[in-house]
Amino acid sequence: MTTAEDQTKLAQFDEFFSISYAFNINAKVIELTQLPNYQQFLSNMPIPFKIASEISTLDQSALRPLQTVAGVAGQLMEYLNYQAQKMDLLVGYILAQEDNVNARFKALKFGGGGIIFNSDNPSRFNLGDFLELKLFFPDENSALYCIGEIISTELLEQQTHHKVIFHHIREEDQEALVRNSLHQQSKQLQALAQQRNQAKSTN
Repeated sequence: MTTAEDQTKLAQFDEFFSISYAFNINAKVIELTQLPNYQQFLSNMPIPFKIASEISTLDQSALRPLQTVAGVAGQLMEYLNYQAQKMDLLVGYILAQEDNVNARFKALKFGGGGIIFNSDNPSRFNLGDFLELKLFFPDENSALYCIGEIISTELLEQQTHHKVIFHHIREEDQEALVRNSLHQQSKQLQALAQQRNQAKSTN
């Protein structure tokens, strides 16, 4: 891999906003001879991940027309939101069953362009490896399936940090990651503001 290719892939990672956030992933190396094309990737995607994405899309499509209507429609929207939340909990439980403890690693950062995760074993993954990835966000009752490529590795505090860009990911899943990153940023900023207010009140 040339320096120009390195820079292009690093730029691809930085193309999207990313945020520091700890969550679990599953990662498994794919041999180059077994690397699927995009259509094969879609066909190989585990059913629970397909279902979860379809439910999320349907929920958003159903609720969007009611957001501008008041009165009875507002009450209906509130009811539908409760139903969607119950469905999210069920889907979150199903997706959690896809989490393989033997392939589990801790991710430290994510965004629409990729993720950064760490590994205790520096020889487990190598620069240029393609990975089958499952990303789990339990507080969102969501998970994503994609294929990534390791574009850099760095040893920090006895942990090897791997920077990964997405090689195959569905557009709707990438959009969900972008929304999730902005949501997490909003939550972190709110928590920081609360800490500052508490600090002021104690002074």
